[in-house]
Amino acid sequence: MGKVVMYSSVSLDGFVADENDQPGPLFDWLSSGDVPLDESGEVKVSQTSYDYTRPYWDQIGVTVVGRHVFDLTDGWDGKPPGGIDNVVVVTHRPAPEGWDPEAPFHFVDGVEAAVAKAQELAGDRMFEVAAGDVGGQVLAAGLVDEVRMDVVPVVFGSGKRYFGSVHAQHLLEDPEVVIQGNRVLHLRYRVRR
Repeated sequence: MGKVVMYSSVSLDGFVADENDQPGPLFDWLSSGDVPLDESGEVKVSQTSYDYTRPYWDQIGVTVVGRHVFDLTDGWDGKPPGGIDNVVVVTHRPAPEGWDPEAPFHFVDGVEAAVAKAQELAGDRMFEVAAGDVGGQVLAAGLVDEVRMDVVPVVFGSGKRYFGSVHAQHLLEDPEVVIQGNRVLHLRYRVRR
């Protein structure tokens, strides 16, 4: 079974989006360098960020997101982002009207069902859970192995929290990775068991 990783870019004060669901400068680091991170050539980072991020992206088999993120992105037009094989969408609603049933998106009810489906699809590869409400629910259920965050030097003051509505203490190990890129600090923590 692959590792379960909670991930997102985040502001210094712990937000993944502002009050209007806008990421603001949280993804500016993805255009702050000259090394292409993917085949499109549109995403360019520093060599340091590339050396950290590209191997991580290559290990991800599945991404788990909430229906809110799915709707905000228009389901990435039926193509999983970043070359990921499958997306599991946590939702109480069915797929959108006219959704292509062949698209590698799986709609499930609840985080436990999402984790089970993601594990089935990912096999030995890791799967990523988007930070925010769904990520916080997966963490609260004790199903996250690792927390990764790309901390961006901005303070939002309010917005959508990285850990969603988690209301209990969760201890993490000391950071395994601390890497400074251009306009970003990459951090990785194991969840203490």
